[in-house]
Amino acid sequence: MTGVVAEEGAGRVLAGHNRFSNQALTSLAKAACAEVLDVPAHEVRVDWRDDDGLLALSLVTPLGMPGLSEIIRDPQALAASGGSIHERAVRAKEAIRARVMQLSGSELSRVDIRVSGVLQRTAGRVR
Repeated sequence: MTGVVAEEGAGRVLAGHNRFSNQALTSLAKAACAEVLDVPAHEVRVDWRDDDGLLALSLVTPLGMPGLSEIIRDPQALAASGGSIHERAVRAKEAIRARVMQLSGSELSRVDIRVSGVLQRTAGRVR
């Protein structure tokens, strides 16, 4: 992945290329997904593809959710955790896209999320 960078320093402009390895971008995407969805980064799988010159990001990840017994006991637990699986995945797409673009400087055309499972959470911790 390349980008032309012009930096001003001491009155001169430096032109050049910055190259980010696929591994670096993948690590960044895993960290962004883990941060947004509150899951361990090692649980996230990442795939990149070209989308008419832009990067398209595909993620396969579990979601942390309260257990069913907790939701039955406290119907507000689901809303407090961020909503349904679908609601959280939809909101996460733009948050992950923005975070990866902010940190990498790369333009992403889209983020696709496939939920691979649910990690049961109790009081903010994964079980």
